[in-house]
Amino acid sequence: MRLCIFEDAGYRNLLPLTYFRPVYDLRCGINTLREKIVRAYPDLPLTLLCRDYLQEVVKEENPGVNVNELTEEEYLFINGRVLFDDKLKSAIDTSREGLYLQNGTVVAAVVSAPNLSSLKPRLGQPLAQTDFTSLPSREIAATLLNYSWDFVHHNPEQIVTDFDYLHQGGILRGKIYPQVTILNEPAVYIGEGAQIKPGVILDAEEGPIYIAPGTKILHNATIIGPSFVGEKSAIKMGAKIYEGVSIGEVCKVGGEVEESIIHSYSNKQHDGFLGHAYLGQWVNIGADTNNSDLKNNYGNVKVYVNGKMVDSGSMFVGATIGDHSKTGINTMLNTGTVVGVFSNVYGSGFPPKFIPSFSWGGAEGLVEHRFDKALATARQVMKRRNKDLTPALEKLYRHVYELTRE
Repeated sequence: MRLCIFEDAGYRNLLPLTYFRPVYDLRCGINTLREKIVRAYPDLPLTLLCRDYLQEVVKEENPGVNVNELTEEEYLFINGRVLFDDKLKSAIDTSREGLYLQNGTVVAAVVSAPNLSSLKPRLGQPLAQTDFTSLPSREIAATLLNYSWDFVHHNPEQIVTDFDYLHQGGILRGKIYPQVTILNEPAVYIGEGAQIKPGVILDAEEGPIYIAPGTKILHNATIIGPSFVGEKSAIKMGAKIYEGVSIGEVCKVGGEVEESIIHSYSNKQHDGFLGHAYLGQWVNIGADTNNSDLKNNYGNVKVYVNGKMVDSGSMFVGATIGDHSKTGINTMLNTGTVVGVFSNVYGSGFPPKFIPSFSWGGAEGLVEHRFDKALATARQVMKRRNKDLTPALEKLYRHVYELTRE
């Protein structure tokens, strides 16, 4: 049997975060959705299905993994939007064919080799229930992440779950300087090569704190658990990192951050508030940028999703910002603002709650961000982090530019 993680049409409601990656490569907690699925089935060879225009980059980033290819074997299909856990694993019987649904959405499927023929023409496209009609089906309980704020709201509990899975609590490596305060040491992990400077407070009394190898926590920063800081990231002096924050690899973060996910390779170095937000890769938040995550009337926040306004059902929703987007100094983002990819937001006043991809401007109006200039900036930014803008990535960026032109 092989493990196959696939996308369905739900990726559209997770744009702009899914323009440049499959949905299963989004982070929730310490790990990505894909990593949570793979760790449940460590002995099964992995196959990844994704949209056709992502295929070249996904192959480039996953050497040795089958991408958009089904061999003549039995497969366990898992929806990449699923927040996988042991309870769900126990509900899936891998010994016989079957389709597992939640309100008509495919959660998982066990498919024998003879029944793969109907799926092969669909490779490169999101899968749906109609692609598995030959299988006996039953309803099961599962957590599907439908919107960006679902990732943020599940993030605190997922940090706890992932931390427990890793079994590294109480391991303190790296260099911990004098005058560092650690509360509830058994719920703290500090990786090899990390530096925790004088005056830092790590408060794990309400949840675990995971500090990955090579990370720097600078003087007088405070981190409250549950929180995660990824490899080679830096928390700036005096930063206030509240509970429920996940900061991915190679980020620089300062100011005040609460219940937010910063995917990786993004910077929020300066003062300013970020709350209940999800930032993609290569995002730069300018000094004193603030995002609102609560309306003054305490009502539910409405968010622009896939061409329409959606009631989030929550009073706490911050910004969703796509890859390679930036804000200028003193930018103010209204509650539930969505910024597309490769946008540059700046100026006085509140910009629109929806900033299309490849936009340049703010409250006084928007113009198109020319692709050649956007690409040149991306190449320079990535070079500073020793990353190459490969021909496959450039091709993907150009495709999304055309896809979002309207």
